[in-house]
Amino acid sequence: MSAPAKPPVLVARAPARLDFGGGWTDVPPYCDEEGGTVCNLAIARRATVRLRAADAASAPTERAPTGRASDARLADAALVRAGLGTVARADLASDFPVGAGLGGSSAAGVALAAAVAAWKGALPAGAPDAATRDALAEWSRAVEVEDAGIAGGRQDHYAAAYGGALRLDFGAAAGGRPAAAHPIALADATASALERRLLVVYTGESRISGDTITAVLDAYRAREPRVVRALARMRALAAGMADALAAGDVDALGAQLDEHWTHQRALHPSITTPRIDAIVAAGARAGALGAKALGASGGGCVLLLSADGREDALRAAVGPLGEPLDFVLDREGVVVQRVPIDDP
Repeated sequence: MSAPAKPPVLVARAPARLDFGGGWTDVPPYCDEEGGTVCNLAIARRATVRLRAADAASAPTERAPTGRASDARLADAALVRAGLGTVARADLASDFPVGAGLGGSSAAGVALAAAVAAWKGALPAGAPDAATRDALAEWSRAVEVEDAGIAGGRQDHYAAAYGGALRLDFGAAAGGRPAAAHPIALADATASALERRLLVVYTGESRISGDTITAVLDAYRAREPRVVRALARMRALAAGMADALAAGDVDALGAQLDEHWTHQRALHPSITTPRIDAIVAAGARAGALGAKALGASGGGCVLLLSADGREDALRAAVGPLGEPLDFVLDREGVVVQRVPIDDP
């Protein structure tokens, strides 16, 4: 009698993202009361989940570059929610820095959601449709916020699920639904210009996004005029950014990034740092049309958009202040594949 076949390993990958504008407006209670709008872009820097039977014989995959505890907490929470806590093991890794402001924990969460759905036979073959991507994003957010206790909004989960460029509306702006995703069709010339002219610089500084998000939302609940005005303008700019991308107007996107950073940094003193300020200033002198910190900031990465033809000068100017992270656009969103148990 032949030995029973070993169960396959499910490998799911989901992309990180660049948040152009509208962050914080995707987080309750703001989105529920005022409506939120975000514009973002998925990049091919990915979180990878390997889901296997708990008694699988091969060695576990390392959990992210630093083996941080939050990754283990997220994986464990996902397996418990799925009812697989004693049945399966999930190993996490990523090809971007931890705490970089790229939506990494949400990318991991969406990869976990897809792997779990495939394990249960609930993920249709082929590319997921919009309803499936929405469900994966919402399941991932529930695990992250409700089960793992990691504060955050919805935009990162939808970027990881859908890929590409998105306009995302939330709450009151989505007809009362949690979110409405509107993929933005990028012309090939626009996609090429974004890959050439956008520069992501990792500051090397650690950040705790949940604390900053909580502080900003507490200020909104207290109706601090500075915060209320900033959030409203950031939401409007995000809608304009989506229009600029659809029209292929990369220069307009640069100007919008520049204004967005003014409002973003006004939300809370911890959003910027001396290193971030130095990168933004050096970039402006070298030909950046706009720049902003990614995510909730306090460290992580800075995004800069170069004037056409000034890409090399911009990279040379800001390179000594941080680590440039090369990337290309991700158009697929989350993907799952089955591999034999003995594959490396």
